[in-house]
Amino acid sequence: MSPFGGVVNRVQKFREAALMAKAELARKAGVSESTIDRVEAGHDCRMETKRKILFALGLSLHESTKLFPRNGARRAAERR
Repeated sequence: MSPFGGVVNRVQKFREAALMAKAELARKAGVSESTIDRVEAGHDCRMETKRKILFALGLSLHESTKLFPRNGARRAAERR
């Protein structure tokens, strides 16, 4: 869950399905482990960080909505 009251992204779910620790995802993505913590908690991040996480999980840019819903979906989650 996120501080917005709904599911904002699915990074943790995909990471766990890949049997990957936060530290491993952070290393593969080239970001800090605290960045992964913040993203999994539902905080916003830069587009470049999202791209790095996607590639580290073996996903393409076309599959980005699997991890990060579009703004409209996020706003709907915030209203719940």
